[in-house]
Amino acid sequence: MIGLGRKGSPPELPDELARELEAAPASLADSVAAATSGSSLQEGILHDTTALPLHHGGRLDELRIAWRLTGKPGLPLVVALGGISGGRRVWTGAPATREARAQRGWWEEIVGPGRALDSERCRILGFDYLGGSGETTGPARGQDDFPSVSAYDQAEVLRRLLEHLALPAPQAIVGASYGGMVALAFAQRWPERARRIVVISAADRPHPMSTAWRSVQRAIVRFAVQQGEGPEGLRLARALAMATYRSADEFAERFGGLPERHEGRFRFPVESYLLARGDAYAQSFVPEAFVCLSESIDLHRVDPAQIRTPATLVAVREDQLVPLADMRALQARLAGPAELIEISSRYGHDAFLKEAEALRPLFTRVVRGAQS
Repeated sequence: MIGLGRKGSPPELPDELARELEAAPASLADSVAAATSGSSLQEGILHDTTALPLHHGGRLDELRIAWRLTGKPGLPLVVALGGISGGRRVWTGAPATREARAQRGWWEEIVGPGRALDSERCRILGFDYLGGSGETTGPARGQDDFPSVSAYDQAEVLRRLLEHLALPAPQAIVGASYGGMVALAFAQRWPERARRIVVISAADRPHPMSTAWRSVQRAIVRFAVQQGEGPEGLRLARALAMATYRSADEFAERFGGLPERHEGRFRFPVESYLLARGDAYAQSFVPEAFVCLSESIDLHRVDPAQIRTPATLVAVREDQLVPLADMRALQARLAGPAELIEISSRYGHDAFLKEAEALRPLFTRVVRGAQS
């Protein structure tokens, strides 16, 4: 067995259920969560003792899968998968304040009652990624021998979770960034188990320039870990990553001011922004998990000719990480029906986190498709 992960922040649950889950062993967490199956919020940890052979070699003899399901039973099911920082808390309804930031979901601006992906019209399932910083199995701090993880492995985790929860085939698997890679892998392996995939800013393989940027980020973290400074390495790697997530137009608009002296040297406005984002990230994520999932992005390869599930692709013209040409090429090679929606956004690769109005018609159409 290779690692069973580590505890993250406590789940957001009604007070009584939260106390029960806190007192229950991990192997009983699902049975406790299942007791609320008639409610609009279920959350638990599946302790799976069936070995998981990994796509790139090695295996996990058992694993934990942390999941969260919101929405009333009987509504269409949508699986929501985000970037490597996204997890089971897709949305929580927490206020947009500094104090509540840690409790907010990663897609809070897009998902929720009356939002672009309306949580009153569908059920939403999220899970913590294998190899990540959540409560699903992943590397502990200081662990350098956790195996390489593929998008196919994440897809297998999702398959097991859907079966365990006895959920119907999702109306859609909506994946953005790394989540889009997982959606493509799932559709290739099990075309009959999802009615549609929605892939935002993800192609069938990474662009070499994107791999170049991420390779440097991983090298920074690995070097820092060797020096006993893992969080500092993660801080710098995340700061560098932020420069690739957004567009040149946004940076020109926001950070064109003059530098200021700080501790005897000049500090530029964009520098302050990037390092602040890096600080926030390093406080919440495990350096070794960042390396694991970053590598997983660059190992990603699927065969579009084997994907028959109807697909909606969303490309952002200003995306530095996933060029428009790669999304167009993916559409042309998919075996099943595929549409490509092109949008423009100053947020670049991060458009899926911000562009609620651009995504609203798409999500409305996807959910209505199940009700028509």
